Amino acid sequence: MRRLITATVKDMTGVMNRFTGVFARRQYNVLSIAVGKTIEAGISRITIVAAIPTEEDASQVVQQLKKQIDVLKVKDITDCSHVERELVLLKVTAPLKKRAEINALMEPFRGTVIDVGTENIVIQLAGTSEKIEAFIELITPYGIEQIARTGVAGFTRSPKNNQEL
Repeated sequence: MRRLITATVKDMTGVMNRFTGVFARRQYNVLSIAVGKTIEAGISRITIVAAIPTEEDASQVVQQLKKQIDVLKVKDITDCSHVERELVLLKVTAPLKKRAEINALMEPFRGTVIDVGTENIVIQLAGTSEKIEAFIELITPYGIEQIARTGVAGFTRSPKNNQEL
């Protein structure tokens, strides 16, 4: 089962290694991980999407993460009202005669062209993982030369009701 876990941690050497080690020891696959600074100096936010079989297992992982040094807060937000987004950059084969077609495919996904070459374009797209997967499937026949995905970032919608991290 896909679980979305967020945490705030001290921005210290080794935190990521210890944090991801909890998943490795329990042999849970990390599907995506995104880390970045918060508005507080020295504090980072981690968003992990992991394949964890049950809610009980996810709860145990959260409890183990809370015990880690330099981890301030951890929450499984999978079942809370939340917002999540991922960014993808795609370099797509795009000869001049195919660009109008590709632009038409991008429009419903709100993709943007951020770089243009003689034989390819670079497309930027942000959205849910499902939206990105659907676009990748649609654009694949044109020829994807390179792909870079950021991983999912997310947090709860209502801090009052969900005790925002």
